[in-house]
Amino acid sequence: MNAERIVRIVAGFFVMLSLALGAQASPLFVSEYALLFTAFVGLNLFQSGFTQICPLNNILAKFGVKGAC
Repeated sequence: MNAERIVRIVAGFFVMLSLALGAQASPLFVSEYALLFTAFVGLNLFQSGFTQICPLNNILAKFGVKGAC
């Protein structure tokens, strides 16, 4: 599994988790402020699309996970 795929899996998991914790209709509801984490993940994905800088990708590279190419 390459780094880009791991980044997408982790980002998707964090979005789903923060939505579950922040949506009032969810049985896992904690606070509306959990939705701020969803916004953070989305903004990070957005900026990494333009700058090619992704903190998780850098961490994975230090652990020896190879990129797609």
